[in-house]
Amino acid sequence: LYRRYGLWFRLRKLIIWLLGVYIAIPFLVKLCPAIQAKLVFLNFVRVPYFIDLKRPQDQGLNHTCNYYLKPEEDVTIGVWHTVPAVLWKNARGKDQLWFEEALGSSHPIILYLHGNAGTRGGDHRVELYKVLSSLGYHVVTFDYRGWGDSIGSPSERGMTYDALHVFDWIKARSGDNSVYIWGHSLGTGVATNLVRRLCERETPPDALILESPFTNIREEARSHPFSIYRYFPGFDWFFLDPITTSGIKFANDENVKYISCSLLILHAEDDPVVPFHLGKKLYNIAATSRSFRDYKVQFVPFHTDLGYRHKYIYRSPELPRILREFLGKSEHEHHH
Repeated sequence: LYRRYGLWFRLRKLIIWLLGVYIAIPFLVKLCPAIQAKLVFLNFVRVPYFIDLKRPQDQGLNHTCNYYLKPEEDVTIGVWHTVPAVLWKNARGKDQLWFEEALGSSHPIILYLHGNAGTRGGDHRVELYKVLSSLGYHVVTFDYRGWGDSIGSPSERGMTYDALHVFDWIKARSGDNSVYIWGHSLGTGVATNLVRRLCERETPPDALILESPFTNIREEARSHPFSIYRYFPGFDWFFLDPITTSGIKFANDENVKYISCSLLILHAEDDPVVPFHLGKKLYNIAATSRSFRDYKVQFVPFHTDLGYRHKYIYRSPELPRILREFLGKSEHEHHH
């Protein structure tokens, strides 16, 4: 009896302690919005941890060059440039200059903007680069300031500026080749920020591809399946307002009203991170926006049975056809 009482006492103590922590966290986040910003970016999560980002060949990317660019005084970002599969043999043992000049060869270029957590060497990201390279695209990707081996403090403004810097760097070397922008997850927020700015200065990309996008960061945080606090009284005040206070908006739903280039949205129905309905909602906003009236806006859903979830759309055998048909039309718009 005594032992049972002791066990119950310990269990009760644990429950009270857990409840205390559960209740304390919202107040902690409210008092220190930087915590919430860290949870949005997750830039401190480096998975896989032991890879050397200077050696993309360790990830099976034998035709990839690692660069470092400086968007601002105290910021350095790590960049990978993977050439199209047809240039693999020529790329062996070549230096950075050769890779930069290769951007001027007659192959389209995709600037890939990754999501939160991990680095440019994340497994699903590497697999997508391989797919795109095999389809004849250059793939340029990078880690935003504060991610991977890139130096600087993460912020929405900084991430967007880094993307703008890389885009301009590509355009300075790509001649007449088409340049497409592909954003995944949180990277869709960077992508629409970037493309909105490019359209405003009248240098739009040739197309924008959004994989698993949301409408804006508040709606995404509210719908996020890992949000154990969403039914907590004052959830918005405790959790969503600090995100806004930190200057984090990623307002895809606002940005698409100012974007004028072809738009392709890819979303898996069984996405457990960014709910499918947010991607669909974003499509509906874009499809009815006047800025897209002369451009193609397409939404491609992937059925739950396929199991592509949040980051495995690259596995789709349909993807090459989808891109060929969609970007083929963009190529046509680009040349006429």
